[in-house]
Amino acid sequence: MNSVVENIFYHGEHQPQKLCLVDKWGEISYGDYKDKIMALADRLAECGVKRGERVVVEAEHSITYLALEAAVQLLGGIFVPVENNCAPAKINVFAKRSGACLVITIKSMDTYVKHMLLEDFAAIAGGHGPSAEPVFPGGEDISEILFSTGTTGKEKGIVITHGADIALAENVIHGVEMEHDNVEIIPSPMNHSHGLRRYYANMVNGGTVILIDDIIDTDKFFSYMDKYNVNSMDIVPAALSIFLRMSGKRLGDYQDCLRYIQLGAAPLSERDQEELCELLPHTRLYNFYGSTESGCIAIYDFNRPGAKKKCIGKPSYNAHIRMIDEKGEEVPQGSVGLLSCSGAMNMQGYWQDDDETAKVLHAGAVYNSDEAYIDDDGDIILLGRKGDIINVGGKKVAPDEIEEAAGAMPMIKDCACIPVTDPFAGQVPKLFVVPQADGNLAEVDIKAYLQGVLEPYKVPRYIEFIDKIPRTFNGKIKRKELQK
Repeated sequence: MNSVVENIFYHGEHQPQKLCLVDKWGEISYGDYKDKIMALADRLAECGVKRGERVVVEAEHSITYLALEAAVQLLGGIFVPVENNCAPAKINVFAKRSGACLVITIKSMDTYVKHMLLEDFAAIAGGHGPSAEPVFPGGEDISEILFSTGTTGKEKGIVITHGADIALAENVIHGVEMEHDNVEIIPSPMNHSHGLRRYYANMVNGGTVILIDDIIDTDKFFSYMDKYNVNSMDIVPAALSIFLRMSGKRLGDYQDCLRYIQLGAAPLSERDQEELCELLPHTRLYNFYGSTESGCIAIYDFNRPGAKKKCIGKPSYNAHIRMIDEKGEEVPQGSVGLLSCSGAMNMQGYWQDDDETAKVLHAGAVYNSDEAYIDDDGDIILLGRKGDIINVGGKKVAPDEIEEAAGAMPMIKDCACIPVTDPFAGQVPKLFVVPQADGNLAEVDIKAYLQGVLEPYKVPRYIEFIDKIPRTFNGKIKRKELQK
């Protein structure tokens, strides 16, 4: 099967009574979900959506939102999700950039093209009349355009095909050893590739997805865990940190029923890794490495004996990873190079931007700026983004190592490290620190502490106190903003 929507219809025919999706408004079986998608496709066709047309939809943790995605794609259209509560001006920018024929949002707004509200589609269900026999999209057809700013600040429309979505789903299914009775709770944003692709994996596998958008209400979260016998979980590291602080040790009560937790989209702190391993000693704890351009291309279970620091594991099911030099030549095993990946899950390119596409996509392989090497066990050890690695007199220092060490100080609320030029060493670390509100923290205290836990060349030469560390929604540090 060439698309996620075709897999949904397959399960709708072969296991129509099985629970497919749950949101805060209700639940739906695979059979009813298939019928709802067909009914929504009929309505969208009346609105002028047809093959190749782009439809911008504001994200929501709801059955209706995801059914709209499938309905757009069933018509051969291209889904363009935008984040929940996205500013109207920004939504119009995305609509113009993609050339959308229709914009669907949660609240009313002025648009230059046809506009509808998400709630207009909520009550539409199948079974009210005959629909045309579905014609499913092909693997080479474009399924979605995912606009991403990442840490560079420049918005790019990442073009993904249906075949890539299937390959991405397979990477997840095989990576986490997903079983057919999987029930996965997903609090990740559903406009972002991370959350969408975990949903895709479960739809291809025929599992059940529990959608939840409020991890702060831990009682509600655990009530879903109990009611639906949740046996797996996906969460981004920033949300996990909040969840662990809010729920205390309660997650440990589920150590015998949680098969796995998968994390990705940003690095997970060592402190949170250790706490998870302690709470869930029998649970597989996966760290996925990837990007919107190529998806989850490496996976590592860090809840196992002899777990390695900075390890992202081995390539996932459809991924072929090489370490290359500046000329694009593969470097020997054990040597540091730039990480590149080829495979069916890679993006087609950036929407209407050949120049940007040419910078990262070569002969089907996505080249990125992360430095890494492959160790003797065949595991990939990630050092960090090329521009972020600090070269202190020829010794390479990963900024997150300094951030981890400094973040362990009780009086530091948050921190970020960048390289700055030095006439003698070439580069030295500079640490930005957000102190705790009630702390009395001085630069000399931080340096004295770090001198006790880091090698001398890793101790920041400069320290600057600021009010807030700039981060993306999933917790990645926007280092370029600190370098201004």
